[in-house]
Amino acid sequence: MAITKEDILKALSYVEEPDLGKDLVTLNMIEDVEVNGKDVSFTVILTTPACPLKDLIRNACVNAIHMMVDKEAEVTVNMTSRVTSGRGDTSEVLRGVKNIIAIASGKGGVGKSTVTSNLAIALAQSGAKVGLIDADISGPSIPTMFGVEQERPHMVQGDHGKNYIMPVEHHGVKMMSIGFLTPADGAVVWRGPMASSALRQFISDVEWGELDYLLLDLPPGTSDIHLTMVQALPVTGAVIVTTPQKVALADAVRGLQMFRQPQINVPVLGVVENMAYFTPAELPDNKYYIFGEGGGKDLAAKYDVPLLGQVPIVQSIRESGDAGTPVVLQNDSPASGVFKELAQAVAQQVSVRNATLGKTKPVEIKS
Repeated sequence: MAITKEDILKALSYVEEPDLGKDLVTLNMIEDVEVNGKDVSFTVILTTPACPLKDLIRNACVNAIHMMVDKEAEVTVNMTSRVTSGRGDTSEVLRGVKNIIAIASGKGGVGKSTVTSNLAIALAQSGAKVGLIDADISGPSIPTMFGVEQERPHMVQGDHGKNYIMPVEHHGVKMMSIGFLTPADGAVVWRGPMASSALRQFISDVEWGELDYLLLDLPPGTSDIHLTMVQALPVTGAVIVTTPQKVALADAVRGLQMFRQPQINVPVLGVVENMAYFTPAELPDNKYYIFGEGGGKDLAAKYDVPLLGQVPIVQSIRESGDAGTPVVLQNDSPASGVFKELAQAVAQQVSVRNATLGKTKPVEIKS
């Protein structure tokens, strides 16, 4: 009996997308079904190029065809992606940006910018279009992390004669920082309204183009800068970075709870535990919990959010950050794999958020 496209779609309707809990056909993730005798091909549209379940879904599709259609069928599964978006606003603000992710910590010195830089590059390496706003006006570190301290953005003229700033692009990531506009050895001593005004320019006056993910590297604490960002932008979700010790966790809780306040209500995508353990280069299988063990894991469990990843203390992370070549670029480093897995986890949670929660809109905070 000849195989039909209907047979293929019926079989694939029994293959579930593990994160979203629905089958691939219902989710409109199957396209370009072709049948030529026993040769069958189709395309699976993943919700992110960083999908960690790619091989699992591919194997499930092949097994479904063999079990329900023809065990001798030659099945070709083409995998591609179309990043989802949960944006519900109709404003012109960053219209081409699908997802805006705030990276926050309650406390300084926990390695938030290191995590953000490596996460941005890992997402770009997966095939996503990525941007990064360095929202720490008084302590911009992104230019150093990317090795572009001497770069300066240039201007272009857009529609209606308005001038736009072109972001600096390096390692596949578009970025904007006050560090590109001020002397490297100069202090930016601004009151809150001036800092907030600069950040609004990073949003409205920069030509970001089409992006799958725009990361916001927020300063420590819970300040007016944080409120500026959630009021100006439809934030998809927040990632909380902490270290395991009690003093850092106490501040991380405040950062997490800020996003959960009823008037803000930004979904928390999960927790990243940085400096989770120390692994010497000469003893790669050993773990020494010098800042305590499991603090980030306990925080995630207490507030019912995913633990997105545990990043170790290794010398190469510090060295690569100082050199402007984040460690995720070093494929032979174990730390590189950690950040790639983190990128997969974040992209996974963004897809789940977009499929299960309401549309994102800028926050309206009434004084």
